[in-house]
Amino acid sequence: MLESLGPLVGSPWIYAVVAISVLLDVFLPVLPSGVLVITVATAAAAGTTTVADQVPREVPSLLILILCAATASVLGDLVAYRLARRGGDRFDRAIARSRRLTKAQARLGSTLARGGGALVVIARFAPAGRSVVSLGAGAARRRARDFLPWSALAGVIWAGYSVGLGYFGGQWLGASWVGAAVSVLALFGAGALAAYVMRRRPAPQPATESV
Repeated sequence: MLESLGPLVGSPWIYAVVAISVLLDVFLPVLPSGVLVITVATAAAAGTTTVADQVPREVPSLLILILCAATASVLGDLVAYRLARRGGDRFDRAIARSRRLTKAQARLGSTLARGGGALVVIARFAPAGRSVVSLGAGAARRRARDFLPWSALAGVIWAGYSVGLGYFGGQWLGASWVGAAVSVLALFGAGALAAYVMRRRPAPQPATESV
């Protein structure tokens, strides 16, 4: 896997690929953006790479990788939030037909109003949780200043965790598919735990104040 990405990993274009993948997976949760971030970070653990033509190429900067992934995460959340907020009655009816989105809307309605956004951070790790929370916050007409700081925190924590998994997995287990696979399993484990916590959290009553 790492060998097949060799030329791309050694190119600045890898940052664009990571950013686009993370940006779009709020709408397409099946995109393996987390796996891609881990794979690139695992390659970075190997130091300078050498491609087929034996020309060494620099590996990605971990700091830039974290910044790209976190920024794209926040931008994707913002786009989903804005679309849901401006969607009107038609989007509200679509939300009402989704049990997950309806629950997220109920939770976020008062959670964000009270200044608590742990749910936003937790949801960033759960499968499709980012989509549910971003759309739910927009549909609930929450203020951007209540949602976006927590989205930014969630993006930074998720990006740092994913890059850390890939890098330290590569350091300890070698920059191979084994190290990447173990790191991906750890990411999925965090996602399963986040999904469990989200299911267990009681849904507060929706806030009645207008925004």
